[in-house]
Amino acid sequence: MKFGVVVFPGSNCEDDTVFALKYNLGQEVVKIWHKDHDLQNCDFIFLPGGFSYGDYLRSGAIARFSPVMNEVIAHANRGGYVMGICNGFQILAEAGLVPGVLLKNTTQKYICKNIYLKPQSKSALLTAGLEERAYKVPIAHGDGRYFADEDTIKALNDNDQVLFRYCNEAGVIEDSANPNGSLQNIAGVTNKGKNVFGMMPHPERAADGTLGNTDGYQILEQILNVLV
Repeated sequence: MKFGVVVFPGSNCEDDTVFALKYNLGQEVVKIWHKDHDLQNCDFIFLPGGFSYGDYLRSGAIARFSPVMNEVIAHANRGGYVMGICNGFQILAEAGLVPGVLLKNTTQKYICKNIYLKPQSKSALLTAGLEERAYKVPIAHGDGRYFADEDTIKALNDNDQVLFRYCNEAGVIEDSANPNGSLQNIAGVTNKGKNVFGMMPHPERAADGTLGNTDGYQILEQILNVLV
């Protein structure tokens, strides 16, 4: 399994993602510059967190038109695997690779803290094998409020496309555990084909024992459990 991490101007989590994949998960990984037209034969593409193009216009709105995204979209349309984390999720939404949009947090403030997630989808490779419990994973975003129209939300639920919902430490999904106002506490979704994954929390920042938290490792490990 070969992983590629796309680097946009303003990305700041590419090294975290590379470290988690290469040193924590022991996988081959390369960085891919946003102007490249070659995915270097990677099987799985990551769009990392950060502030691509300074988050001008809307978060992810300019990065969506970076040259490499033509290749990423083609890869996804062929059934190839793509995952966007935080800003990467926003880019996926702007590119139409996952449904919905990410709006400003209801607090109108940037939020950086540990939160809890509960896996939802029983059919997506990222969550199907996870234990049904609360996973502690950090968030760091100002535009993380997931929103979609009523029909889209219904389709996400009917098709088992919701990956994670925000919950409390006990695993209870409730309004008080929702850090940004996302509809139905949604923290991550997949596309209909379940080969493209987007989530706002950062599992790569909770993937090493030296950080005192390996819940993110357990999430990323699901990729290997299914595909390797």
